[in-house]
Amino acid sequence: MRPFTQETAAMLRLPVANVDTDQLIPARFMKEPRKPEGYGRFLLRDLVAEGTAPAPEAGQAILVARRNFGCGSSREAAVYALADFGFRAVIAPSFGDIFASNCVKNGVLPATVSEADAEALLASGPLPVTVDLAEQTIACGNLVVSFAIDPVWRTQLLNGWDDIDLTLAEADAIAAFRARDAEARPWAAPGRN
Repeated sequence: MRPFTQETAAMLRLPVANVDTDQLIPARFMKEPRKPEGYGRFLLRDLVAEGTAPAPEAGQAILVARRNFGCGSSREAAVYALADFGFRAVIAPSFGDIFASNCVKNGVLPATVSEADAEALLASGPLPVTVDLAEQTIACGNLVVSFAIDPVWRTQLLNGWDDIDLTLAEADAIAAFRARDAEARPWAAPGRN
């Protein structure tokens, strides 16, 4: 997975609360193969068609929305659609839990901001926005806001690690524990023939 340190890009403003995973990618499109074209072409299809959302445009890599973004089912394809389109960060006051976890597993930053900060970003002009994960800030023109993220997820995104990489980063500590444990509790180790 590609590390996320800082991203400067155009921002898609989606002034909608409770955007669920079926709105991010309607289920009927998931029968299509993800590769080679990706699911990005289906992103927000129904919301755009009904006039509730603006169409994502090339070059947009940051999305800001209102609370409870990614609620609903645990459909990982919703994150695939965002990532396949090119989005690297989603900014909202709150996220569906499984959606946020799926974001991290696919290299997309779920940045949690206050309701007031989300509204300020939604009202900001068409300037590029910079999301800095190391500093946990979002800058758009003169507006600079901070965001929250789980510290483990932050580490994973900064390093481009999946869950296995995160465990492997602790290999020395795991080996040291196993050695201490084998010495302290030799009876607990499986028998060797």
